[in-house]
Amino acid sequence: MLGIGAAWNEEEARGLGLYFPPIKERFELLEDALRICLQMWSGDDGPFTGTHVKAERTLNSPQALSRPHPPILIGGAGERKTLRLVARYAQACNLFPSPELDHKLDVLREHCEREGRDYDEIEKTVGYTFDVGAKGERVGQIVGDLRDLHRRGFSVAHGRVQDVWRITPLEIIGREVLPAVAEL
Repeated sequence: MLGIGAAWNEEEARGLGLYFPPIKERFELLEDALRICLQMWSGDDGPFTGTHVKAERTLNSPQALSRPHPPILIGGAGERKTLRLVARYAQACNLFPSPELDHKLDVLREHCEREGRDYDEIEKTVGYTFDVGAKGERVGQIVGDLRDLHRRGFSVAHGRVQDVWRITPLEIIGREVLPAVAEL
């Protein structure tokens, strides 16, 4: 799977010495990258001209094993650009839990209609912070959240475990959360 987005963490980029262009340019670069990848994966190693990128040859050797290409997951919830790119290019999207989550899904559905794309063929994933609490007191809330997300059509929760260094949160998740949501 190719997980990709337009970038958001300027501090991280600058800390690594990377160029962090304005948001408009980041989205243009994102679309160039998506188009280049799809061209490479198609076996067409010819030239590519995008908004910012010009390549003489889009060689991809060895070719990807997945056919027709690896699934593309686009992260982000921007309504005008990100979700439009999901509808146009991606097999999955990654959103974040928020009060606007249902609205974001509706916007994605509208973009899919405009692109002539089946909304249901796009896998919906979510970034989620697993904070079980010091002694597991938040397990019920996590299980409820995951069930609610599943009901809304999300199939994967990409998780970050709060205080993972203590190991206990992982044990609690394995012992209490996973069995409670296994049927989802």
